Amino acid sequence: MDLNTITDVRDARRREPWRPGDAWLGGGTYLFSEPQPGLRRLIDLGRMGWEPLTRHTDGSLEIAATCTIAQLSRYGRKSLDARAAPLFEQCCRAFLASFKIWNMATVGGNLCNALPAGPMISLAAALDGTCLLQAQDGSLREAKVVDFVLGAGANDLAEGELLRSVTLPARALECRTAFRQVSLYGLGRSGALVTGTVDPVDGSLAVTVTAATVRPFRFWFPLPPSRERLAAAIDETVAPDAWFDDIHGLPEWRRHMGLRLAEEVRRELTSSRRPEEGAL
Repeated sequence: MDLNTITDVRDARRREPWRPGDAWLGGGTYLFSEPQPGLRRLIDLGRMGWEPLTRHTDGSLEIAATCTIAQLSRYGRKSLDARAAPLFEQCCRAFLASFKIWNMATVGGNLCNALPAGPMISLAAALDGTCLLQAQDGSLREAKVVDFVLGAGANDLAEGELLRSVTLPARALECRTAFRQVSLYGLGRSGALVTGTVDPVDGSLAVTVTAATVRPFRFWFPLPPSRERLAAAIDETVAPDAWFDDIHGLPEWRRHMGLRLAEEVRRELTSSRRPEEGAL
C-alpha cells in the first residue's frame, strides 16, 4: 500500500520533537497494509541497533521491540534452553503468515497493534511478560503485557511513547506449557487461543485466554483448579462485551471455544496432579 500522505521519513536515532501525524516504523507490515490518512511522518526504528534477544544473567529473556518473528522463531527452536521454548514456535505459527511477513513483522508491532488475534500478545501474556516503555524525554516505565493491551486496537502508549522491549522472567521460561488454538476457517485468523503454564517452584497454574477476547485475560490459581472453578473464574472476569465480535467469529462461539480450550489446557497440565482443588 502506497502511503501517499507521508511527506518525510526520519531516522529514530535523531531525537526530534514528536508532532501530530508521526508514527513509529518497525517492520511496517501493518502500516503498509492499509491507508493511513492521518500520518505525515514515519520515525524509522530500523537502525537503532537493538539486540533482538538477550538472555540476562538472572535467566530472564529480553525481546527487543524490533525483533522479527523469524528471529524469535529461530531462537526458540535452536538457542533457547528453557522448558517453555515450544510455546515460542507455537505462537509464531499462529500467525499463518508468509515468510515475507515473518522476516519483516516485529514483536513490538504485534503488541502495539493490540489486535485480539496477535500471537505475540498470547506468548508474552502467558509468560508473564513486562513491557519497557520509553517516553519522548527518555524516561522509562514498565507495564505488564496483560495491562498494556487495553482492548481491540487499543494500548497503553502515551503520545510519542515507544515500546522498547518485552522481558519474560526466568521462572516463567521454566514453566511447563500447553497451547490450544482454533480458527473459524481452515487457514483463518485465530478465533480463540488459550495457553497454560505450571510454575516449576510452587506448582501454581496460569491459564491465559486471547484472540477470543478483546484483550488478554490471565487467570492464576495457587492450586490446580477444578473444571467448574476454572469456568467460573473465566465467566466472572470476562464481561459479555469482552468476547470479540468480527467476521472471524461471533462472541457466543468465541466464549464456547475459549472455555473448551481452557479446559483442555487445564486437563493437560493437571493430568498428573491429584487430587484437584475442589474435587470430591
